[in-house]
Amino acid sequence: MLNLSVLLEDGARSAPEKECLVFGDLRLNYAVTNMIANQVANLLVSRGVRPGDRIALASPNLPYFPFVYFGALKAGAVVVPLNVLLTPREIAYHLEDSGAKALFAFTGSPELPLGERSFEAFNQVEGCEFYVDLPSSPGATESTIDGAETFWKALDGQPGEFETVQADPDDTAVIIYTSGTTGKPKGAQLSHNNLLMNAVVSSGMVEPHPDGRDVALVVLPLFHIFGQTVMLNSVLYRHGTMVLMPRFDGAEALRIMEKEGVTGFAGVPTMYWGLLGAVQSAEPGTYDLEKIASDVVDAVSGGSALPGQLSQDFTKTFGVGIKEGYGLSETSPVVSFNNPKIKAKTGSIGLPVWGVEMKLIDNDWNDQSEEGEIAVRGHCVMKGYHNRPDANAEVLRDGWFRTGDIARRDEEGFYFIVDRSKDMIIRGGYNVYPREVEEVLMTHEAVSLAAVVGVPHDTHGEEIKAFLILKDGAEASPEEIVEWSKERLAGYKYPREVEFRTELPMTSTGKILKRELRA
Repeated sequence: MLNLSVLLEDGARSAPEKECLVFGDLRLNYAVTNMIANQVANLLVSRGVRPGDRIALASPNLPYFPFVYFGALKAGAVVVPLNVLLTPREIAYHLEDSGAKALFAFTGSPELPLGERSFEAFNQVEGCEFYVDLPSSPGATESTIDGAETFWKALDGQPGEFETVQADPDDTAVIIYTSGTTGKPKGAQLSHNNLLMNAVVSSGMVEPHPDGRDVALVVLPLFHIFGQTVMLNSVLYRHGTMVLMPRFDGAEALRIMEKEGVTGFAGVPTMYWGLLGAVQSAEPGTYDLEKIASDVVDAVSGGSALPGQLSQDFTKTFGVGIKEGYGLSETSPVVSFNNPKIKAKTGSIGLPVWGVEMKLIDNDWNDQSEEGEIAVRGHCVMKGYHNRPDANAEVLRDGWFRTGDIARRDEEGFYFIVDRSKDMIIRGGYNVYPREVEEVLMTHEAVSLAAVVGVPHDTHGEEIKAFLILKDGAEASPEEIVEWSKERLAGYKYPREVEFRTELPMTSTGKILKRELRA
């Protein structure tokens, strides 16, 4: 028997007074955090929630997230985390598709009225039985949403003790919805064993701080599997402290890192780009970079490919090397990692983590020796998509999961991402991988960030277009970039079209939305 909530419960037993959550001036230890999760579990049971029922949770990185997440798991329910940027129509789809029995949603703000959107969606879905408002005002018992019940009022009178429902290791713990870049989002069913094993394996790759401190700045959205495993479950497994940050801002992140003595940071490449930008645009002496660098012993990147130039610039500025890993929602997520205890290679996603196998295949699942689509097998692979037998048949075979990512493998077994198979550009019959072009563009002295996509072309099928953000104060013309690229890339690879932007469209997790650029 196994329940993922053991991660929080063990901390409450072993280190009850240890700080678990920090959010602004709020500081909660493991005992109190676990007690509130117990109250949530009692609330759910009192409302008729039974093991296997789905509980939807729409919240940014606030203490509410672990309260509800672990409370639902304790009750034997399945957590369905929702992206906080979804529209009412999209929220309703997720509730209906998952068969959610309840929805816990953060009120939000006038600029981001998540509660209004969530409550509107809740009222459209017949099977969703009750709604709980996670209020913006701490301890508020009256909701600003007409007809909604607040979290704190719902918990009033609920006991702080709860006997956790034991589950089988293969029981579904969380349903994570994919981004839906190729149709409607699909819910990846992750088991208690999937998530616990990934948390344990991920923790084993963290470098301990010399003085024993373990303080993680949690900027990755917890509703995304990267943040959930690496910055929630793994930190709790180690009895570490989570400093919650609801919305990433480079300047504010640096301030918090300095103030709280953060020892661990994980982010997507655009977050590292944001940290660099904050330093470059600040007055000298604004941040104690020496202190930050001495505190931070672990900097991990994932979610999308890390440009080599960005990695070099970050290390030069902060004195901290970025370790790159690889994973997907369907793999809990960590599949491979550049483990410095073994060996690491710049630009590589490393070697498979303990208990996981990787191989390269072609479209027909035939093994490839040097380059192909990554397939994964091991404890991390999902049970399958919720109610999607056709999709499962496409991506799962004999325990292997095909990822859609193209990679090459060197003679030592290290994997290097070439690109997403769906992002590949076919220009005049030649395959062009955007990441390779982006890596080259990022070395231009005026370029701060690059995104490359294929756009329709009458004779070539697709043409290569680059969207660029220039560094502060830098100047360049599209023609100059094209000519510069022409000298460094093969004739079929360099961009013929260049467009400058002040910002690029991104997901809530910081990934560049190439489908919007293509549109």
